[in-house]
Amino acid sequence: MLFWILSALLTVAVAVTLLWPLLKGAPPAALDDAGEAAVYRDQLKELERDKAEGLISAEDAGYARAEIGRRLLAVSGESPKASDSGRTKGLNKLAQAFVILCVPAVGLGFYLKTGSPDMPAAPLAARLENPGNNIELLVAKVERHLAQNPADGSGWDVLAPIYFKMQRLGDAELAYRNAIRLQGTSPGRMNGLGEVLLAGNDGIVTDDARSAFEEALRLDPKDSRAQFYLALALEQAGKKTEALAAFQALAKASPADAPWLPLVQEHIAANSGGAPVAGLPAQAPSNPPGGPSESDVEAAAGMSATDRNAMIRGMVEGLDAKLKEDPNNFEGWMRLIRSYAMLGEKDKAITALKAGLAAFPSEQDEGKQLIAMGRELGLPVEEALK
Repeated sequence: MLFWILSALLTVAVAVTLLWPLLKGAPPAALDDAGEAAVYRDQLKELERDKAEGLISAEDAGYARAEIGRRLLAVSGESPKASDSGRTKGLNKLAQAFVILCVPAVGLGFYLKTGSPDMPAAPLAARLENPGNNIELLVAKVERHLAQNPADGSGWDVLAPIYFKMQRLGDAELAYRNAIRLQGTSPGRMNGLGEVLLAGNDGIVTDDARSAFEEALRLDPKDSRAQFYLALALEQAGKKTEALAAFQALAKASPADAPWLPLVQEHIAANSGGAPVAGLPAQAPSNPPGGPSESDVEAAAGMSATDRNAMIRGMVEGLDAKLKEDPNNFEGWMRLIRSYAMLGEKDKAITALKAGLAAFPSEQDEGKQLIAMGRELGLPVEEALK
């Protein structure tokens, strides 16, 4: 109740501030019409005296008398000021009504849309002490702490991945670098820094990002994240043979239920020309529903380039149609997005990514893999998340 009382008082204060110039009205004229007429009559008398004393010629006196007479008639006759005043008063009342009615209505509408009227009253300090699941309050709490204790490496360590999740990439990079400077290197921090640099460069593994992943792998030779991104760097550099070997080694070393395994298999297929690859875990099908079978691959080997491309496009379009009927096919979405991207049809790849995220939201592991692959392919992932 106190909130609504304060809101009402503030609204009244704003309305009064806006209405004050309108309520004051126009300032009074320096001279009324009667006073002006008396001044012009005195000027006529002075003009006659100057003429009689020879200070002004008869011709000039005539011109001056005509001008003064015109002004005297203007203030003595009927003036349009009354009608102008009436029109001004009408506009003034309309403006007053707008301020009184629209300002509170617009303010209330914005608050109901963007505010939290049902949230219990609590001072900011109390909310910062107990942020609960409110990520923005949690960030504000840590930021306030770090403003007072900038040398707290653990605080930067906590804040860095949160910044990354919020897509505040510049802040995330700074937080990771501060955490590394104060706390030292670790696989988690180095991988986090590398992923921030990767996201800030449209999925390209830059030299700085590669150095971060190499350091993470040096600290933990079994780190799958670092292995994946270093293999991706080889792929982006056009070193398909080395990239294929790196992805295959990662697939063989990964558990059968590893969430990143489908994405690794997509890269293996891309770098091996789509041919079946030996040594993959048996549980992972090399051909998701709607993809080419082994017989399709054998048939494509004897075709011309034009016929082979036509066949590939036909299979991709067939997979697209099947996924529209049955969207609960994660591997199918992975294959479809990558296929459209490699065919140079980015619009269709983005559309497929949006549809895939509708079936597998970005909060889930599958959705995160779709987003990661989209970034690797250079797709505008933020557009697909809208």
